[in-house]
Amino acid sequence: MLEAYGLTDRGCVRKNNEDYFLIEPGIGLYLVADGMGGAQAGEHASRLAAETVREVVGRGGSPRPALLVEAFEEANRRVFESASRDPQLEGMGTTLVALLECDGCFAIASVGDSRCYEFHGGVLSLVTVDQTWVQELARRLRLDAEQLRSHPMRHVLTMAIGAQRALEIQTYTRLRRPGVQMLLSSDGLHGVIDEGRIAEALASERTLEAKCHYLIEAARQAGGPDNITAVVLKA
Repeated sequence: MLEAYGLTDRGCVRKNNEDYFLIEPGIGLYLVADGMGGAQAGEHASRLAAETVREVVGRGGSPRPALLVEAFEEANRRVFESASRDPQLEGMGTTLVALLECDGCFAIASVGDSRCYEFHGGVLSLVTVDQTWVQELARRLRLDAEQLRSHPMRHVLTMAIGAQRALEIQTYTRLRRPGVQMLLSSDGLHGVIDEGRIAEALASERTLEAKCHYLIEAARQAGGPDNITAVVLKA
């Protein structure tokens, strides 16, 4: 039985919360979306993308990695077309990271800079790769994690749901091992607290709910410049 808990927080600076998360154990779907755009556009983008993924996965039959790709493509189409029809939504988009329970494994897909981490045997591993301008730069200049976290261009995405018709979806598969924990997070969390703090929280004997509260509070204590979301799963 997979346990899961999620929590989102507006943070200490933003007026709105443009993050959105889903926990759908009935279809084995868990996701985090971080919207962007003026006025209410970011909130609309993240919700629309998340609900679209839920709809596609829910009607898609047996869970499989390709189903997430199909769901992401449909989410991209709907967000892009919604922005094209309504001038008030022009330029909106969202990051998206999702995990789907499959036969003996987790299928993971991501677009943007929301992340999936795996924690097992006391070791925290980053599963996804940020689709950001600074991440592309880091590959060439060999910037370390601290330099990436403080770089002024760290929030500039190279890919987002709804930003354009063409979409590059990153996909991954991880074994479902007893005791493994998976964390889905928006950059309001992993962008302000280091991975050592994340590992410390996941390694603790806290409940999943308490781990989420701890992580959110840690991000708030670090200034909470953005919306903060964490979804923690444990096999």
